[in-house]
Parts: sequence; C-alpha cells; structure tokens
Amino acid sequence: MVTVGMNYDVLPGRESDFETVFAKVLDVMRAMPGHTDTRLYRDVARPGCYLILSDWSDQAAFEAFTRSDRFRAVTDWGKSQILAGRPRHDIYTPGASAAAAGGPAGSNPAPGRCPVHPERT
Repeated sequence: MVTVGMNYDVLPGRESDFETVFAKVLDVMRAMPGHTDTRLYRDVARPGCYLILSDWSDQAAFEAFTRSDRFRAVTDWGKSQILAGRPRHDIYTPGASAAAAGGPAGSNPAPGRCPVHPERT
C-alpha cells in the first residue's frame, strides 16, 4: 500500500469551490481500482492550504488514476480557475521514513505507516 499526499494552495475566495470539486473527484477516486481511502485536510493556520491524503493498493493504481481523462479534466480546470500554484504530490511507501518522505528529521513512523497518521497502514 502507498499513501499519497497531494498539497494544494487555493486562490483566496475559492476555497468553497475547491471543496465542492474535491467531493466530486472523491466519487471518481472511490470507483478506481486500488483506491482504499481519501481524506481532505485544511490548514487552519494558512487559509487556502489543503492536503489530500489518499491510500492506494500500490503506486501503479494511483498513477492510473492520475492518467485518467477525468482527473486530467479536473486538474486542467483547477490550474486555470482555482489553484494559486502547482500542486505537490508526495508518495509514502512502506519502509520509507518520514524524513525521506519530506517529514521532520527524527520522525520515523513504523515502516508502511503514513507519516501524518501513523496509526494507519
């Protein structure tokens, strides 16, 4: 299993639009083979900053999703209408440390655990 962290900075005033579109994209993700769970987080200290954590059976399943026509259509629309910058994606694989995945040094969840939610596999 892999966990993918998708980081988005949203244009001021477009947060509600981003959340509405996320709900629609989530429906698409749920239908994709290999998708197991996705959660959306909003940074309370930085308005417009979001993190989507998405669990997949393997990296190939996530990559199939990102190559889909529906994903491409949403991301094209997001780039021109919603996002303040280019999204950043981080892939956390079993055995990777939090430091290797961009987490703080010294924080090393058990192998295969998400660095944000180490209680999850």
